[in-house]
Amino acid sequence: MLDEPRPGAPRKITDAEVERVIALTLERTPRDATHWSTRAMATRSGLSQTAVSRIWRAFGLQPHRSKTFKLSKDPLFIDKVRDIVGLYLDPPDKALVLCVDEKSQIQALDRTQPVLPMRPGQVERRTHDYTRHGTTTLFAALDAKSGEILGEFHQRHRAREFRQFLVTIDAAVPAELDIHLIVDNASTHKTPSIHRWLVRHPRFHVHFTPTSGSWMNLVERWFAALTEKQLRRGVHRSTRELEAAIRRYIDITNERPKPFRWTKTADEILASVERFCHRISNSGH
Repeated sequence: MLDEPRPGAPRKITDAEVERVIALTLERTPRDATHWSTRAMATRSGLSQTAVSRIWRAFGLQPHRSKTFKLSKDPLFIDKVRDIVGLYLDPPDKALVLCVDEKSQIQALDRTQPVLPMRPGQVERRTHDYTRHGTTTLFAALDAKSGEILGEFHQRHRAREFRQFLVTIDAAVPAELDIHLIVDNASTHKTPSIHRWLVRHPRFHVHFTPTSGSWMNLVERWFAALTEKQLRRGVHRSTRELEAAIRRYIDITNERPKPFRWTKTADEILASVERFCHRISNSGH
């Protein structure tokens, strides 16, 4: 049965040609570019662009795509991962876990000409240039359990403003609850004045994310949603308009809050990092 003829045209590309395309893709670069295109590979290999595309697709090769990464060099990386993941997966009783950070230098931008709205057969169009109308800084705290947001605006991004936001948090959270803050390693979070304030307010417990580990702070996910849904294509003619738009978005978030669910355990994260380290250490670079 295995030797019976198969329907369709006979295969024209040999295993050697497929192997050569894969080797060129993984081990070489074209003379005039940093990565291969189907056209460049077709010229080099003598195959058609369609054939190259099919080979790449079959072996999961995407030379046109690139992603960034950064491994934390924090000597306490493992301890901090276990600490923060523990707060997400098993929060303490009679306490609130707040993910806190600042989105600084948010620009109030207006296009130099009116935006042309979307029409049937035509996408929304806007000028590539814009007029700046000042900046603002948003201090935000995300309740990890409920998904609610507490926000506050300041013109500057210093320890003084961060301390004012801590006062706001202190006033907003019921006195009988402890407060666990997840923050990054920005210098504004570690000044002597902040340390003294925390000593005077013992219900606050600060948990620092690992260096280069801001992905562990869930408020960053909310900042990404804010940027995508409100800021990137927004038109604001003043910082007052900009702040009003962000406040509306916060109010909408808090009307029906949806918490971000943390699913991976600390062991799963550390195992994934270990596998990635083995991969890059054996990459030959």
